[in-house]
Formats: sequence, structure tokens, C-alpha cells
Amino acid sequence: MKVVLPGGTGQVGTILDRALTAAGHEVTVLTRRPVLAHHIKWNGVTLGPWAAAVDGSDAVINLAGRSVSCRYTAENLRAMMDSRVDSARVVGEAVAAASRPPRVWLQMSTATVYAHRFDAANDEATGVIGGTETGVPDYWAYSVDIARNWERAQAEAPTPLTRKVALRAAMVMSPDRGGVFDVLSRLVRLGLGGPVAGGAQYVSWIHGADFVRAVEFLLARNDLDGPVNIASPHPLAHRDFMRALRAAWRVPFGLPATGWMAELGAFALRSDTELLLKSRRVVPGRLCEAGFTFAHPEWESAAASLVRLARRPDSAHLTPPDDSPQPSPPTGLLSSRPDRADPPS
Repeated sequence: MKVVLPGGTGQVGTILDRALTAAGHEVTVLTRRPVLAHHIKWNGVTLGPWAAAVDGSDAVINLAGRSVSCRYTAENLRAMMDSRVDSARVVGEAVAAASRPPRVWLQMSTATVYAHRFDAANDEATGVIGGTETGVPDYWAYSVDIARNWERAQAEAPTPLTRKVALRAAMVMSPDRGGVFDVLSRLVRLGLGGPVAGGAQYVSWIHGADFVRAVEFLLARNDLDGPVNIASPHPLAHRDFMRALRAAWRVPFGLPATGWMAELGAFALRSDTELLLKSRRVVPGRLCEAGFTFAHPEWESAAASLVRLARRPDSAHLTPPDDSPQPSPPTGLLSSRPDRADPPS
């Protein structure tokens, strides 16, 4: 199968590139700074020669967008918005212009689209979209606007021959350097992995292996389109999330942090407290209804798995990103390489 990954050099893109390539698929990464043979340069804004890779491909998985790990200044928020909306728009233009458009377009989105809440979980059918909550910083609503505009750019693209899915993804946990699991693990090992601001806020997450399997599942299931939550079925309070991570690393204690301490830490790390303080209680309603099963549904065992992977001395364990046998992917788009011989893009 031919897969195009716009924005495929970040943490999530690296996971998918590695796993799909290992499975025998032909992966092309669109990036502003190509360094490998299967990389093609693009700017994420305008059509160019890169669009030839989309024409004749089987699937496009668009992951492009400025990292959210930054200070949420007006300039950075605008860059987050523009990079996501522009890349989704131009991918739609490439799909629409293709003589042989891909059969499916998976578009990265975010679980941040849902409201900051504690009382109930957000699934796709009954979840509350955020932006109108009281008692939270005003700029949190802009993060929701980014997510909504991101999804709208895909939904409005005139691509009638291509099935479209918006991946409302929670934090993807993998042992890769610089990823969220790596950052949190370093804090835990330094003794700083306690609850933040009381720790009642919910954390939604997904093991990297289950993220790959969910993508495979959605590529293969021709009956699924629109928004799909990509998250473990068991989000948990931040205090419990960090307790389990400390246990996995065998660190007995983690210093708690107040809200103002979190502000200082976020400033020092050039990040933002929304990533820590917003309660993201998200569950994968549509995936579960469609019969998807998680290899790592519980954080305690997932954290233990990720710690084992992180402790391995080489990087071979990262393909695929798991340390246990995985259920076979569903039959369909990913069950084998396509029968037709496609010309080089």
C-alpha cells in the first residue's frame, strides 16, 4: 500500500512511518526539511510537485501542524491555527486534483476539542465541545477553535471519492526521545512526578502500539468516517496517572506542584499549563462500537510496557512500538500490499 504522511517527521509521524514501513508498505513523508530518501519537500501551504505523491496513493494521513509544546503567546497560537488549517486545506486541494485520488484521508485532530470537565466522559456522540467553560483561562477557547477549524478544513474539502476521518487523538505515549512519555518520565526520575494543582484533572492517553493499530483499523474499515476519538477507554485523574508512572519507574515519591508552581515550570520549559491543567476526559466510543480492541487499555500496564521499552539499550524495539504480541489487523486496506502496480510518484 502507498501511504503519504504530510508532517510525518514529528513524534506521531515517526511512530507511523516506522510501523507502516516495517509492515511492508511504501511510505512517503512530506516535510519542510527532507533528510531521508523517502522524504519530499513541501511547505504545507501551497500545491507543488509534492502533490504527485498523493495522486495514485492509497491513503493520506495528515499530521502537519506546529507543535503545541510552546508558550501560548498570540503569535504561537496563530501559528498553530495557520499550520493546521493551511495544511489540511492544501492536502484537500491535492486530493481533489488527483486523477487517482486516495481511497482514505485520515486527518490529525485533537481531543482538546472537548470541554474541560470532570463529571462525565466525552465520546463522539454525547461529548461536549469546549470553548464556553467558565472558570478557565480565556485563551483555552482558542485551542478549541483551532481544533474545530482544523476539522472543518478537512470536512469542507471537495473530495467525493475519498473517505475522510478526523483523528481526535489523546496524548500518544511512546518511548521515543522528546515525546510526552519521555518528558514525563524524566520528571518522575527527578522526583518531580507528583500531582499538579491537586491532580483531579483527567488525562486521556493512548499507547503508541494502540495508536498504530487504531490507524490500521480506520484505514481498513470503509464504513467509518468523520470524527473518531483515538484514546484509551480508561482516562484517569492526573494524580493516579502520575502515581502509576512513578510505580512503573519504581520511584516511590513525586513532589506535588501547585498551580503557580506549574506556571513557573511551564515558563522554564517554554510550554503552557493548559497541557497539564485542562481535564481531558475522552473515551473512544466509535472505535469500541466498531469492534476495535485495545492491547493496552489500562494505564498501569501500559506504563509498565513503555518503561520496559525505554530501558532497552537499542532502538530495534521501536518497530513496532510494543513489547507484546499484537492482534492481527482487520482484513481490508492494510491486510496486504495492493495488487495493482502503481507507477512511481
